[in-house]
Amino acid sequence: MWIRRVSFILCGVCAVISLSIGHTFGDEISSGVGGGDSSSRSLKGVPNSVHPQDQYYYSLPEMTPKLLAEFKGPNGPKPTVMVTGAAGFIGMWTCLALKQLGMNPIGYDVVNSYYNVDLKQLRIAKLKENGIEFVHADVCDAGALKETISKYQITRIIHLAAQAGVRYSLDHPMEYTRNNIDCFVILLETMVELGMHKQGRLVYASSSSVYGNNKKVPFQESDRLEDPASLYASTKRTDELIGQTYYNLHNVSSIGLRFFTVYGPYGRPDMAPWIFSEKISSNETIQVFNHGKSKRDFTYVEDIVQGVVNSLFVIPGQPELINLGNGRPVVLADFVRLVEKEVGWEAKKNHIGMQKGDVPVTYADITKARRMLGYNPNTPIEKGIAEFVTWFRDANALQFRMKKSKS
Repeated sequence: MWIRRVSFILCGVCAVISLSIGHTFGDEISSGVGGGDSSSRSLKGVPNSVHPQDQYYYSLPEMTPKLLAEFKGPNGPKPTVMVTGAAGFIGMWTCLALKQLGMNPIGYDVVNSYYNVDLKQLRIAKLKENGIEFVHADVCDAGALKETISKYQITRIIHLAAQAGVRYSLDHPMEYTRNNIDCFVILLETMVELGMHKQGRLVYASSSSVYGNNKKVPFQESDRLEDPASLYASTKRTDELIGQTYYNLHNVSSIGLRFFTVYGPYGRPDMAPWIFSEKISSNETIQVFNHGKSKRDFTYVEDIVQGVVNSLFVIPGQPELINLGNGRPVVLADFVRLVEKEVGWEAKKNHIGMQKGDVPVTYADITKARRMLGYNPNTPIEKGIAEFVTWFRDANALQFRMKKSKS
């Protein structure tokens, strides 16, 4: 593909930076950090010590701290951004972060009953307290999408809505194909129909689950993905392929973010930090899968949101897939001990084997995220768990516990 050389002047800086990019940010800012065709990227300046497999990362345009500060500053872009899944955990925090930067987030969520709707309503209330508009609608409803995009003059979309949960997919497969695949295609078709593929861009949530049963760690974006461990993983990998297809067919620019075990205040009741905090607080027995030997790359929500927001400033010529993790996996048994310490009680434990659909290790290589997004996760697991348990206690979160599945 043709790559244009676009120069832009950083505000207040008497220097001109030239970047190879595939598109411009539109009328809101002269340019962003470009991706472009990977085959055209220069390897100039790569240290001799770098392994050939890692040279790709050094060929990517770099999001420097100075450039990132310009984008997030008062003279940076202030687009109207639709955030699907805004009643969700990551969606709520993303909306709040965008609002803090002076952007105009529009929340969009169907508010399904996968877990306690009261928790979702609590998040929606927090959005409204901060002056953020919220639309109660389904991503699979093309009419509602078009109406929302037109009414609010949406120019960017962060698509976080999905049917979450690996274990739930074992018993409810059709909910995953509809919500994770069908709705994604409807969203992309809507963008094409409204002409958003010409100016707007899409950032969407993928998952570390796409790495499946890969034995090689840490997981890199270039790894082969041919052995998914769950239907949830398969739907997320399908989304990535669909994103590539819509670029090939319609030039839709997108960034897929592979989230690694996100946790923090207002989190989901089906995730380990919540489950352990709930059961230990209630003096109930916790199930410790794989006898506590599994490792998870737990990533604090504030760090994840940093990566999501920074993705808006990147202009990929072709679709990009980027890991967002902490890069420091934690052994499950150690994680349980941290929760015990913060809750103040020792857990009753039942050590059992691997849960169907789970994998023994998740571990993100975040080299690409650091370079392309200026991503810098800096929340130690000890601090993150302390923050979560404090919120859990103050919010009386036991009232939002998951209902036991009838299936």
